[in-house]
Amino acid sequence: MLVTLREIPADAEITSHQLLLKGGFIRRVASGVYAYLPLMWRVLKKITRIVQQEMDSTGALETLLPQLQPSELWKQSGRWEAYTAGEGIMFNLKDRQNRYLGLGPTHEEVITSLAKELINSYRQLPVTLYQTQTKFRDEIRPRFGLMRSREFIMKDAYSFHANQECLDKTYKSMDNAYRNIFSRCGLKVLAVEADSGAIGGVASQEFMVTAEAGEDNILTSPDGKYAANQEKAVSIPPMAKPLELSKDSLIETPLNGSINSLCKTLEIEASQVVKVILMLGKIEGKKPQPILISLRGDQELNEVKLTNAIADILKAEVLDLHKITPNQLKLEGLSELPFGAIGPDLTNDALSKAKTWSSSFLRIADRTAIDLRTFLCGANKLNLHRICNGWEGMPKDTISADLRNSQAGDSCVHDPTQRLQEKRGIEVGHIFQLGRKYSDALEARFTNEEGTSESFWMGCYGIGVSRLAQAAVEQNNDEHGIIWPISIAPFEVIIVIANVQDETQLKLGEILYQRMKDSNIDVLLDDRKERAGVKFKDADLLGVPLRVIVGRDAKEGKIELLRRLDRQSIVINQQDALKKIIAQINELKPPEFQ
Repeated sequence: MLVTLREIPADAEITSHQLLLKGGFIRRVASGVYAYLPLMWRVLKKITRIVQQEMDSTGALETLLPQLQPSELWKQSGRWEAYTAGEGIMFNLKDRQNRYLGLGPTHEEVITSLAKELINSYRQLPVTLYQTQTKFRDEIRPRFGLMRSREFIMKDAYSFHANQECLDKTYKSMDNAYRNIFSRCGLKVLAVEADSGAIGGVASQEFMVTAEAGEDNILTSPDGKYAANQEKAVSIPPMAKPLELSKDSLIETPLNGSINSLCKTLEIEASQVVKVILMLGKIEGKKPQPILISLRGDQELNEVKLTNAIADILKAEVLDLHKITPNQLKLEGLSELPFGAIGPDLTNDALSKAKTWSSSFLRIADRTAIDLRTFLCGANKLNLHRICNGWEGMPKDTISADLRNSQAGDSCVHDPTQRLQEKRGIEVGHIFQLGRKYSDALEARFTNEEGTSESFWMGCYGIGVSRLAQAAVEQNNDEHGIIWPISIAPFEVIIVIANVQDETQLKLGEILYQRMKDSNIDVLLDDRKERAGVKFKDADLLGVPLRVIVGRDAKEGKIELLRRLDRQSIVINQQDALKKIIAQINELKPPEFQ
């Protein structure tokens, strides 16, 4: 079944999404839900086979876990509320017995509970289990086809260990296996340091397909020694220009609600200002927590770093984080605050009449702000700022942390002469060292060599199989259509019979088709009763790596062999066809890893 489209679907925003819809690879069923049509299913099976081979080579064992997961396991790990309440991404339901269940977005809880029952001794360790199956995530805004969908295919693996050293070894093995997988799939992938996010853990690394349509910002050093997702990246910011002391400690700043307007009015630079952001954190097991964040004026807040800092300080999970608004203050029974002129020393008196919130601020300042010796900041009165000579007079409970977004042009920590560069990336894989987060929470323990009981050390390792397929298209296309890497292409060769009404062409095409099938070549025969031009356009769109054109030269026993990647073509005799095609297939294949 092959149905191609001539027009670009209105809801397809990026190239890969457009091409997969036009080529008849996928079809939208609902928002964020797609049917994988026969051509796409062949691609997905080839990717899955490569993944299985590399996973098996690490000693991992394949399994299949339930998609329906009981809420009790997620409540034990502390993730149920975070994944289901508010903007949580877990589809959840209630069964006939009024028991809550979730459709699995991931399987840490399930696999840990199974390990708890099945693994008792260090002699059974290490062990790694993996699966490839459909996952579900209730994305707030599904978009870009398979890039951010609500139902997708994923390979996820989980490892169990007796100690950190063993976990480190498997983590490195998975890193190598992932690099092999992406190389064999014909993708150019960058491994970057990453934040562990909702999965948690002590270390993680993302594998990014570099592409302009990527949703992630990646910062890299020119020498190739550093690469990180912007959520995780660290750097040395530009030096702040010293602020000369003024005789007046207070400065009237009417109608200056933004850093830009303030700097323009006072003829100063943003790096000489400390700006304050007020946020409210919903913290597991605690009252809503007002947070007062101080940043250097020229820096942007990194909410992932902020969330991690809050969780580390309060030793509790941050379930939600958002800016405080005047309306929220009113609902909480609090007086208005001088937004636009708030300073780092805003007193806790502002929260004294809070109904439900904590009555004191959690104060966190970015290190770039703390490092300023003299700076301008809000004076806690509307239209009024002041010059401060250092942080000596600021609240003593202010905590210093890295809260800023690293940016292109910042100096690298490992070599300040190197300047960070920015790229866009599509995440196709992520590996984590989980430590004991889940085994502690679910009381999954084993008996160690000393005969005492302790929690498992764990790792988890994911690859978005369906996302990888679309990422391959985003990285490999031209104005004519898709250019599939041969290892994951739906077919290796397409035979196009220019005129099926011509008996000679039809017969030669069928002979070549059978010869290739007998030689285990993955081949598609286009013998539709369409004009040759239509077939050629479709062949370009589908992106099959090699095209055999059986046309007018068939009467002389000759065919044309065209390579989709660079459109190079040669005319060959039918006797040499099989040998030439096999040679081209081998030339196009990426190196195999064992």
